[in-house]
Amino acid sequence: MTKVIRLGVTDLSFHHTTASLVANVLKSMDFEVERHYAPHQENFENLKAGSVDMLSSAWLPSSHGVYKADVEKVEPLIELGLHYEPYALWGVPDYVPKEAVSEVADLLKPDVVANMNSNIQGINPGAGITRFSIQMMNDYGLSDAGYEFFTGTEDDCFGAFERAVEKKEWVIVPLWKPQFLHYRYDIRELKDPKGLLGIVDRAVLLLREDKKKLFTPEEIKTLDTLRFSNDIIAELDYKVCREGKNRDEVTRQWLVEKGLI
Repeated sequence: MTKVIRLGVTDLSFHHTTASLVANVLKSMDFEVERHYAPHQENFENLKAGSVDMLSSAWLPSSHGVYKADVEKVEPLIELGLHYEPYALWGVPDYVPKEAVSEVADLLKPDVVANMNSNIQGINPGAGITRFSIQMMNDYGLSDAGYEFFTGTEDDCFGAFERAVEKKEWVIVPLWKPQFLHYRYDIRELKDPKGLLGIVDRAVLLLREDKKKLFTPEEIKTLDTLRFSNDIIAELDYKVCREGKNRDEVTRQWLVEKGLI
C-alpha cells in the first residue's frame, strides 16, 4: 500500500526548491508526496488544522516562531534537519558606493535620498522580511524622508530590483538568504544597528507528532540528517527561475550527485 504524505510548502520559489529536495528524499522512501502551496501564515494554519502532515521549511526562532507556537497549542511538532540558515536583509547593488550607503541610517543622507529610488518593493504581507521592513520604515524614520514600502509578489520584488540594476539605478531590495538573486548579482547588505531584521534562523522540516507513525526510525533519522545551505538553495533555485530548468529534476540530480538518494 502506497504511503501518502502531505507536505505544506510556503509559496515562494526558494521554498519550492527546498521542498522539492525534501519531496525527492520522501519519494526515495516510497512515499507519494502531495505538495500543498500556501502563503507563510496560511501554511502553518494548514499544519495546525492537520490538512498537511509536514511543513518545509520553518524559519526558527525569529521569522516563523510565532506561527510554530500557535500550531503547538493543538499538536506538538518535531523539528528535522537543517535545510539552511536563513536571515532577512536589506541590500543595495554593489555599484552603489559603500562610502555613501553602508547602513540603513545612511538612507537618510540628503544626497542618498536624492539618488535612491524611493520605492521599496517587498513581497507578501505575512513574510518575516515584510514585518521587519515595516518596522524599519517607522523606526529609522524612512517614511518621513519620502521612502515608501510596498507589499507584492515575488515577481514584483525581484523584477523591480532587476529592472533597476539594468538601468544602474540606486535601489533598495528587502531580501533574505537564501534567494536566487544572490547567485546572479552582488548585493551589499546594509548594516542594521537597531537589529530590526531579526537573527540568523534555522530552516527546518516540521512534522506533526501525530504523523510520526508514518515513518520508520531510520526514515526519521534520514530526514533529520538532511543538510543543505544558503548557497546551494540559491544556486538550485536560480537554475529553475532564471535558466528554466525543471525543479524536481534539478534537485533530484543534486541529491544523486551527493549520494543522498
